[in-house]
Amino acid sequence: MSENLLKKQKLDYSGEVVDIVQFGSSVLADAKPNDIDIAVIFQKIPLKEQLEEAQKIKKQLQEQTQIPIHIKSYDFYSFFDKGNFAKESILIMGKSVLTGKNFSESFSLTPKIQIYYSLSKLKKKDKVKFNYLLSGKGGEYGLLRKYSGKLLKPGLIEISPEYENIFVSSLKKITSDIEVRKMLIG
Repeated sequence: MSENLLKKQKLDYSGEVVDIVQFGSSVLADAKPNDIDIAVIFQKIPLKEQLEEAQKIKKQLQEQTQIPIHIKSYDFYSFFDKGNFAKESILIMGKSVLTGKNFSESFSLTPKIQIYYSLSKLKKKDKVKFNYLLSGKGGEYGLLRKYSGKLLKPGLIEISPEYENIFVSSLKKITSDIEVRKMLIG
């Protein structure tokens, strides 16, 4: 994580707050974010109170970083609304500022990224290079071991969401024949 607000925070906030979630590019490994996206998830309270509470939390978090914080507030109803385009990012990439865990774990779900790839169009030397990239060579760790990824079967890798950029950019240096799927596993 490039800008880590995720150490357990001592924040002053209302009992109506369910969680405070960091999401977006600031939770990706090796990212250099321009801002930090924060979602404050509330139980059902009036919008005016949500906005006031969110600004109070933003002020506390902003004291810990020089990067601008963008804060959004949701109650459970608005969070799961079809029109909430940030919902997927918050569920897949979101990390609780309060616990340091994936936000989706509060729903007994584990976020994963699955990368499907094909080596059929590659020359043998490029297939070997790809294997070394994943598994390592000469005592050096490959991507899978370095970032706790799993080879589920030939052609399918499963990783934690924060490492998506590292894997995708590394794999694309050898093959463009990849497909990325984001999922929640229960």
